[in-house]
Amino acid sequence: MTKRILIIDDEETIQTVVQFGIQMTAGWEVLTASSGLTGIQTAQTEKPDAILLDVMMPDMDGIATFKKLQTHPATEQIPVILLTAKAQTAEKRQFNDLGVSGVITKPFNSLDLPEQIARILHW
Repeated sequence: MTKRILIIDDEETIQTVVQFGIQMTAGWEVLTASSGLTGIQTAQTEKPDAILLDVMMPDMDGIATFKKLQTHPATEQIPVILLTAKAQTAEKRQFNDLGVSGVITKPFNSLDLPEQIARILHW
């Protein structure tokens, strides 16, 4: 069965690279959103299998977006993997304490993403 991944990132280049890497390597469907608010709405209507969520975004950052996703019955069960350039041990611990499924550090190789996602989510 084809997986559906939602990428929420304000940088279009990241969206494109992720979309390309995942579709090339795994053939999964990739949905994109450029803000936390749009991402939440997309997640509620599309019910993706997983969400890749950028931590550093204007207006509503990744942490606030994740917390909102957790409060909604339609999205609380969707696994969320944070994409972040800040992955010091303290931050990783903070992210894990939030209850995210995993963290992928930027920069990453987009062709390795499906394997990383599958490993984090035990697919």
